[in-house]
Amino acid sequence: MLYTPGRIVDGRLPGVELGLRLWEGAYEGKQALWLRWCDESGALIPTGAERAIHEAERANREAERATREAERAERLAAKLRELGVDPNQL
Repeated sequence: MLYTPGRIVDGRLPGVELGLRLWEGAYEGKQALWLRWCDESGALIPTGAERAIHEAERANREAERATREAERAERLAAKLRELGVDPNQL
């Protein structure tokens, strides 16, 4: 089987739904103009470090939500106890 070079159309590689585009920003502490992978719509594909930051932010938001929900549940349980109802018996 012979290798057939793929065509690049507007910086995109049809068939693999990926492309390359210029991006100006900081990468590993260096501000410059970089060549970055993008999806077929031109949106940048996050680097591993960017994915880790987004995941940490998502995990923090979820932890905060869980804390608020636990506090809410405890307030409701306290109200039930004030009314003479054992929340563990419900």
